[in-house]
Amino acid sequence: MVSKKEKRNSTKSKIINYILNNSVTSKAELASELGLSMPTVINNVNELISQNIVVEMGEYESTGGRKAKSIGINKNYLHAMGIVITANHLEMVLVNIGYEIEKIKRVRLHFSTDLSYCGKIKSCVEDFLEECEDIKISDLLGIGISIPGIIDQKEHIVLKSHALQIENYSLRFLENEFDVPLYFENDANAAMLAENPQHYSDAIYLSLNHTLGGAFCIDGKLFRGKNQKSGEFGHMILVPGGRKCYCGKSGCADAYCAASVLTNDNEISLEEFMKKLQENDKSVMEKWDEYLDYLAILISNLRMAYDMDIILGGDVGGILPDYMAKLGEKVMEYNKFEHDVSYLKNCSYKKEASAVGAAKHFFYEYMMQM
Repeated sequence: MVSKKEKRNSTKSKIINYILNNSVTSKAELASELGLSMPTVINNVNELISQNIVVEMGEYESTGGRKAKSIGINKNYLHAMGIVITANHLEMVLVNIGYEIEKIKRVRLHFSTDLSYCGKIKSCVEDFLEECEDIKISDLLGIGISIPGIIDQKEHIVLKSHALQIENYSLRFLENEFDVPLYFENDANAAMLAENPQHYSDAIYLSLNHTLGGAFCIDGKLFRGKNQKSGEFGHMILVPGGRKCYCGKSGCADAYCAASVLTNDNEISLEEFMKKLQENDKSVMEKWDEYLDYLAILISNLRMAYDMDIILGGDVGGILPDYMAKLGEKVMEYNKFEHDVSYLKNCSYKKEASAVGAAKHFFYEYMMQM
């Protein structure tokens, strides 16, 4: 049986979540959209205002009666940091509770299993926060850390990471460097969190970065699988006996749909590739057409298997909005069961998705505990 306190906290969480996803609202709108009584809304909103989580932002235009006051989240009320660890870089973002990125910084830092690496991360974080106005480490709800690998959430161990060339790597040493909570997440899962799983109740996230990753949520929650390996769409066989994949198999989707296919494994940048595409370079146009064709096959297979929205993210996802019509046409060639591709969605964050998603974990957790 749900207690009165649990019910009250659930109502408050619903109200905050609605305000977060609607920059300006009113008490009347909250009551109408959430199916709550006006006294319930008034009591909860007044409590949130007294706590400085919600602020009054002005008044709506009058429709003949008393002007309704508009309310919104106090974006500076709470902050969290997100960090992306890669083989050669560290990306850091400061995110406020309004889900806005206040600062971004990317520094070159070669990954190492030496203990000194953990100290270097702490120094980078301290330098980063010194550049932010009035924010100290102790002010943060926590620091979310995105890692390209399979993570044991319970034991805080990276079970395997091809990108970092590690297995069974303990993250406890890094935790010991900080006095605030740390949250570790696979990079594709973190990118899915950036999209707000509450908005996409059931969805797949295709992370089209240098390698191809994936994640999906069911009923607004990340589905990790029995062994934390769900969403490994990059290693589904797309072309039996096809191109060699870095995992050792042949024909994996990664060998056809990762960003590295377009950049010749980083011989050129993705920006250079797209510039040549816009200049109608024949060889680049042919490669792009082939890339979209294989991506369409992968998308069609995932749609058949899961029947969910599919979010196109990662580096390639960030450039796809201008090519959705062409991609959609190709998808339709492989999927004769549907008459449109409205289930295909563009990502919300083009570059910082994993860092933002790792940081947003703390806001979701905070709201659940209210």
